[in-house]
Parts: sequence; structure tokens; C-alpha cells
Amino acid sequence: MTQQTTNRIGWTDLPERVRTSVQEIIGDRVVEAVSQPGGYSPGTADRVRTATGLRAFVKAISPAQNPDSPGMHRAEARTAAALPASAPTPRLLGCHDDGEWVALVFSDVDGRHPATPWRADELTRVLKALEVMAAVLTPSPVTHVPTAADRLAEDFAGWHRIAADPPAVLDPWAREHLDQLRAAADHGIAALTGDTLCHVDVRADNLLLDATGTVTVVDWPWACRGPAWLDTALLLVNVRLHGGHDTEALLRRLPITAEVDPMTLTGVYAGLAGFFADGARRPPPQGIPTVRAFQQAQADALLPWLATRLR
Repeated sequence: MTQQTTNRIGWTDLPERVRTSVQEIIGDRVVEAVSQPGGYSPGTADRVRTATGLRAFVKAISPAQNPDSPGMHRAEARTAAALPASAPTPRLLGCHDDGEWVALVFSDVDGRHPATPWRADELTRVLKALEVMAAVLTPSPVTHVPTAADRLAEDFAGWHRIAADPPAVLDPWAREHLDQLRAAADHGIAALTGDTLCHVDVRADNLLLDATGTVTVVDWPWACRGPAWLDTALLLVNVRLHGGHDTEALLRRLPITAEVDPMTLTGVYAGLAGFFADGARRPPPQGIPTVRAFQQAQADALLPWLATRLR
């Protein structure tokens, strides 16, 4: 079950001008708003219903909740507006941006997050959906986003930062293999070439399954252009975190990752592990108190896998 991961504001906490603008986008007065669990934004994440029964999903934030999040909402709005109808994503109905508050209004998805630990049937559906999504989004229909190498360059330098300033508490295997981890991450970032629009934050709480098993991929602020296999490879981090599946066997079995150079995949996982380990030692961002523990958990899940792959 997905748990609440932040102290999130709700629909009634929004200024009246923002609620009025959102209702104008929807075309009716909102009479019910239900906050959705999961995720790390301290802003609103409400499924709303109007007086005449229209439904939508509303996410809104200002710098008061987190200074970086309004920029993320603006980036997501630009990307969402350019996504084709064939992509398994909600449709952007409109955006309110008054320079302080940014509110995005999407078509409603009557779904739930996949169960974690991952159920085999749901994982199969999601992996197939990511394969289809990669095909639909190649070549990238969005031209303004950065390349994956540019998007992730700073993140993948995490082991370099750790080597320059090692934390007092660091996984013993990682401490002994810092040079190998840095080299692997550098190889990984150099290999992130391609012209597929990638989500790069695919995990259970950014996915929705409806009653028919249809998969919808939500939350696109980090979109970039990279290899078609990237989102599938990244999802397996979440699968490994929650346990219950052989992620190594999945990499070999899935058509989209089976032909990828194993050292490239190892490099991507090394880069991610460095990002998580480096981030976890820092103070939490404003309004997002639990993200550092989540980053540490992901680093802890990846390091044993890397120890096996780097033998």
C-alpha cells in the first residue's frame, strides 16, 4: 500500500484566486476534493468533482511549501501540453500561473497505484506499458527538454562528491570500491543517448492502474530525451527496493533491455546509487521531510546488486 510521504496541503488551503482559476479551467464549481496519497510534493494532489459531476485532478504549489516545486510544475506543464494523445498519460486541461502559485489541471484517472511489493500481474502490465510508451514517444514529440545525459549529469556525479568528502557512515563495500563506482557511473552517463522522451522518475507512486488494468504514467517534471530502455531500467530500481522479483532475470528477459550492453546498465545503476547515497546525507528539502530516508533505502537496495554486477 502506498503511504503518505509528506505533509500535503489540500484544495481548501489554496487561495481563492487559484481555486477560481482552476474552476474556470474545468468549467464548473468544485464541490468535493479528495487528497491523493503517495509522492513527495508538499503541494496539493486532489481528485476533484464539480457540481455537475465533472472530474479532474489538480496539483498546485507555491514557494512557501517548497521553493523549487513551482519550477517543476511549470516544466511539467510545458511537457504535458506537448504529449500526444496516444501516450499513456493524463491530458492537461489547463494551467494557472500567477507568478506565485502554479496549478495544473489534468483529466481525472480513476485508478490506484500498483501494489508494493509488486504483484507479478501488475508488474507485467506496467512493463508492457513502458515498452509501448517508449515506442509512442520515439522520436521525442517534445523538443524543449534536455538530453538524459544533461539532465542526469549532476546526479550521476554523486560518487565523485562522496569520494571528495566521504560521510562518516558509508556502506563498507561502497567505500572500498569508490573508484570502480565512479568509473561505472561515468560510463553510464556517457551511454544515455537516444531520442525517446523519457520520464526518468518511474516508480509505483507515479503510476496508476484502472479497473481494466490500463496503465497511466503521471508526474513528468523531469522529462528528457534518452534511450528507449531507460524508463524500464529505472522502474526495476523500484521493483528491487520492494523485493519479491529477480530484477537481474527481468533485465535479461525483457526485449527492451536484453540487448543493452550490461556495462551500460551497470553504469546507470551506479550513477543512481551515487545520487541516492549522496542525497541521503543532506538535510531534507523544505516541506519534504521523508525524501532522504527514501533515497537511502534506494541506495541500500542498489549497492548489493552493483556488488554482484561489478565482480
